[in-house]
Amino acid sequence: MAPVGRIVEPVTASDALARARLRASYVPDLLVEARRVVNTAISGWHGRRKRGIGENFWQFRPYTEGEALARIDWRRSARDDHTYVRDNEWEAAHTVWIWADPSPSMLYQSATAGVSKESRALVLALALAELLARSGERIGWPGLCDPVTARNAAERMAAQLAHAAGLSARPDLAVVKRFSGIVVISDFLDPLDDIQAWLAPLAGRGVRAHLVEVADPAEEEFPYAGRTEFRDPESGERLTAGRAENYAGDYRNLYRARREELSAWARRLAWSYTVNHTDRLASEALVHVHLSMSEPTGLERPGR
Repeated sequence: MAPVGRIVEPVTASDALARARLRASYVPDLLVEARRVVNTAISGWHGRRKRGIGENFWQFRPYTEGEALARIDWRRSARDDHTYVRDNEWEAAHTVWIWADPSPSMLYQSATAGVSKESRALVLALALAELLARSGERIGWPGLCDPVTARNAAERMAAQLAHAAGLSARPDLAVVKRFSGIVVISDFLDPLDDIQAWLAPLAGRGVRAHLVEVADPAEEEFPYAGRTEFRDPESGERLTAGRAENYAGDYRNLYRARREELSAWARRLAWSYTVNHTDRLASEALVHVHLSMSEPTGLERPGR
């Protein structure tokens, strides 16, 4: 629920078309912002730190009989009585899917937030696409675009977002194959059982997921008092509170309990869980997800 005047009515077919046109108008600006966030927060991406075919030097090691003589680094070998081989770092492309929640609840923006949850989610999605594309990863969006390896993958994704007539509120994740990764960006306000039922099959296929919760500070703190009418953006259901402050304590407890339960579930699956508030920098979440994708196991990295 959100106070009247800060949210939209349930989305109809005509509303969906209007929203698609609105999204098309601001996606180019979001792409520019995403690139700014990437350049500010981090340069490059996580290395694989594994010997293999690539251009980046990794290590020298002693020559083993039977290896091709062309692999010997004669300059390094000339320094002492040993023969050394030059190994490069493994640079095999990894498939990463990125998805940002298009649900009506993501349109919410309180007076204390600089952007809506939807805008923040799309900036994070495009920033991740830009960052991953720079390191040669294969990037895709379930239900929108297949994975592609290209330096301009973020730009391609932005173009498809701008021209999409409608985005699925819950895409089919069967396309996310074994050993790939996925970043799911949402407010995660749906019932936990529904969220877990949707995402749990990923763990069974060996998919590593990174959950990014986008939260408006007003949704978390519930700063309302006096007579207030709330409207559900999904169903249109209304609730009028004579003294809204009487609901504050129970609301905050339920809101935080939902987050704690979902983040604990993610940890058990070795997935990461990051919280980014819309009154904070997007780069904070980008760095947290970056670190999580670089680690061998998922760790919870809550936002500040």
